[in-house]
Amino acid sequence: MMDKTPMGKNDNNEGQSQRKDSRQDRLKLALRENLKRRKSQAREREQGGMPSNDHETPLEGKAGDKPGR
Repeated sequence: MMDKTPMGKNDNNEGQSQRKDSRQDRLKLALRENLKRRKSQAREREQGGMPSNDHETPLEGKAGDKPGR
């Protein structure tokens, strides 16, 4: 029996799934880094120190980053 789905259709769905997974991974990483930075800033405020500028460092070299975004 023949499958009723056109050839290549499953490949397209797999590509979309991989892109969604990649996006989810990037979002998870960004949220995690944001939380770490905010916690660090809160700790510094509690100690009366000046907040660090770690959040101003460029995020170059991360996998999946596209220029201009």
